[in-house]
Amino acid sequence: MVQGIIIPADNTVPLRTATLDSLEDFQRAVGGWIEAVDIPVLGVTMYVNEEGLIRDLPFNRRATFLWRFHVPQARDARLVGDVAVVGLIDDEGENTELPSEFRRRLTEPGLYRVRTRERGRTRWHEEPIDRDDYLETVVWAALLQEISPALEVRIERVGGVHDESKQP
Repeated sequence: MVQGIIIPADNTVPLRTATLDSLEDFQRAVGGWIEAVDIPVLGVTMYVNEEGLIRDLPFNRRATFLWRFHVPQARDARLVGDVAVVGLIDDEGENTELPSEFRRRLTEPGLYRVRTRERGRTRWHEEPIDRDDYLETVVWAALLQEISPALEVRIERVGGVHDESKQP
């Protein structure tokens, strides 16, 4: 049994925690058969509805850009429907708990900032708007990466330490 986080496709619906104990729990969370989408750098697996594109489920902007920001090969992909997020699978093939830092980013209040710099340069530039939602910050960071591939993009927690860096 693991505590996961559900990222609803509807951007107006907040994230929620869920106990995911069985295959049926995962299927219920995504509304059908499941497919795993790993983000190794974060230590997480996102479960999506395997037939989501065929069933024309709604675009999940938050989950898609989380994947695109951390997995460059996913730039043209899109995730649809509600998404269940848990830790990566262990050596026994079992799901694990979310890494605590990632869980904190998703569930606790915080202020995040996107910083950019041109590849090969030393000076980082702050984007003009701080965001109080980690996933909304990731959306903006991923869009900047896609629009300007020559940029290195990172997300920082304002008033805290450097959160993460992603270079396209």
